[in-house]
Amino acid sequence: MQSRIPVSRATGGRPRSAAADAAILAATREALVDLGWSKLTLGDVATRAGVAKTTLYRRWAGKNELVVDAVAELFDELRLPDRGSLAADIEGVVLQFAAILARPEARNGLMAVIAESTRDDALRERIRASIVDRQKRLVLEGRARALTRGELPPEPDPAAASRTVDLIFDVVAGAVVHRTLVSAGSVDEQWARDFTTLLLQGLRGPAQPPL
Repeated sequence: MQSRIPVSRATGGRPRSAAADAAILAATREALVDLGWSKLTLGDVATRAGVAKTTLYRRWAGKNELVVDAVAELFDELRLPDRGSLAADIEGVVLQFAAILARPEARNGLMAVIAESTRDDALRERIRASIVDRQKRLVLEGRARALTRGELPPEPDPAAASRTVDLIFDVVAGAVVHRTLVSAGSVDEQWARDFTTLLLQGLRGPAQPPL
């Protein structure tokens, strides 16, 4: 998996080491599991990654930014499966998303940076850019595939289409995050199926035939 260059750092100076980035992000996730958010330090991450502490500071401004990027890399693992129908595709990605959120490093890191972002606008923007905007690719891919199959009506207005993409992402991500991290419920195949049915009723509109 390719490591991402932290968005808040300039690209001048010595070339970045992809291997060092990968080791640092992996060490951050390991520390989240072993120590939790409150006890995680950049010094511990540097030791686990086998790099100098100054190496971390050249790449990340602090713990918040580092944890966002470490968690964001987990969500880059998400893939939209081609299971033959829009409904089945959505169910597949919902189950993948829930499985990632069930991992302690994802759960601990995401909840911590979201809490911190309530008083840090720059961190909130980093979460949006590194996680939210990156994962909207799944919605764009799914809608394009569904349009090709004739499963969704075309949306010729680009502004309206963009709003729809945002709304779909918010609904899916919000529901799964709430289910797994807030209400501590199970996201199994039945839940994913029921959720997808509810979502598609809104997407298809009253004039669209069932899939």
